[in-house]
Amino acid sequence: QVQLVESGGGLAQAGGSLRLSCAASGRTFNYNVMGWFRQAPGKEREFVAGINWNGGRIYYADSVKGRFTISRDNAKNTVYLQMNSLKPEDTAVYYCAADRIYYSDPRDRPNDYNYWGQGTQVTVSS
Repeated sequence: QVQLVESGGGLAQAGGSLRLSCAASGRTFNYNVMGWFRQAPGKEREFVAGINWNGGRIYYADSVKGRFTISRDNAKNTVYLQMNSLKPEDTAVYYCAADRIYYSDPRDRPNDYNYWGQGTQVTVSS
């Protein structure tokens, strides 16, 4: 059974940091783009960051550039999202996802991803 399991969410104060992890099991995603998305209450799911198979192509949403860092460890089948300088508007459920295509550049549409984790809540207090 293929699974993506996020961890590391929680409560942080504005200006603080959290590190999310997404561990894959059931198959390797070493050749797939991995992405992080988030969804706040009443809003659509939005792209946060994406990383290609070897880390050579990384894209960020404008809202998180300079504050968030995506990385991956293919030996561990795990992708990370380091979130610094957190803001209350970063509050959302964060999801990791695997793109359906091998060796592609990161894409920012949820429909391009066909494996999803269950999500982890991030709450930033002011």
